[in-house]
Amino acid sequence: MDPEFRGDSDHHDGTSDAIPGGYPKQRRPGELVFALFLTAASLGLLYNAYGIAGFESLSSAGSVPMAVTLAMSISAIVIVIRTARRPMVKTETLSKDILPGTALFFIALLVVFSVLLKPLGFVPTAALFLIVSIKLLARKSWIYTLSISLGSLFVIWVTFRVVFTVLLPTGILPEAEFLQFFRNLTVGGPS
Repeated sequence: MDPEFRGDSDHHDGTSDAIPGGYPKQRRPGELVFALFLTAASLGLLYNAYGIAGFESLSSAGSVPMAVTLAMSISAIVIVIRTARRPMVKTETLSKDILPGTALFFIALLVVFSVLLKPLGFVPTAALFLIVSIKLLARKSWIYTLSISLGSLFVIWVTFRVVFTVLLPTGILPEAEFLQFFRNLTVGGPS
């Protein structure tokens, strides 16, 4: 490890090592798999770009997407080759340093959020997400967790739904009745 970078062999003090110079001649756990994933995605996008109009001419609709995805694919292949040649960092593991259990839990929580968004609606799904997230991360009392979660959700809902009139998935919440209630308060009652 570069002595200018941190000067210690164990960097688990909460600081970030995502600054240039961290491991210039070594590869971190999972780095090669991620580079291979990016290469596969780039090649898939290149195939899709070719499907737009083929390689008819430089002025065809698919020429710019093909040029961009070709550059992306070539760059990804070069990154895979360079990454594969580097030795592994011996002091890190994938489960502890790169993708710990908390990160995996939040990935799963985001998947659950996306699955429940349509049937439950935005407000109940976001409430569940915020309550679970804040309880896990803050490790405070239920009063603190519920007040921060529901207060934040109320501000988010008013900002996006009432102020900016963004349509959010309604689901099981009678959102139209809530909106009419607020309109009645601001206008001075039903007309």
